[in-house]
Amino acid sequence: MFVTRRNGSEVLVLHRSPRQGVYWHVVAGGVEPGETALEAAERELQEETGLVAKVTAGTEVTEYVYPLTEEPAERRQQYDPSVVEVKVTCFQAEAPDGWEPRLDWEHDDYRWCDPIQAVDTLRWPETVQALLQLLTAAPG
Repeated sequence: MFVTRRNGSEVLVLHRSPRQGVYWHVVAGGVEPGETALEAAERELQEETGLVAKVTAGTEVTEYVYPLTEEPAERRQQYDPSVVEVKVTCFQAEAPDGWEPRLDWEHDDYRWCDPIQAVDTLRWPETVQALLQLLTAAPG
């Protein structure tokens, strides 16, 4: 989930805590049984940042798949042994201009970046490509 504010001129990046791998990322998480990807995105957004936002269907930025081997061992153990890759559906939520996140245990820091700084800060190339797709599609 990409969180932006100030008409997309700022992108929220979150620093993963040591238990999560220690890198800069965006709001992310898995789909729980009975949830759609959209419902999971809204839930994860609230859990990880405190932001309650309604994301509408059809606002997917992109989808991509990455190998589970890219995750830390602790994270890989949370998946069924038959799972070898993770499918990601990216959404965007616009935060109010003055809003600041309340981080959960998964994160120990955050920053608002201009889009170029966000691209330079994010760890995973797939996340960077999804952000670039979002920025390319943004009006203005």
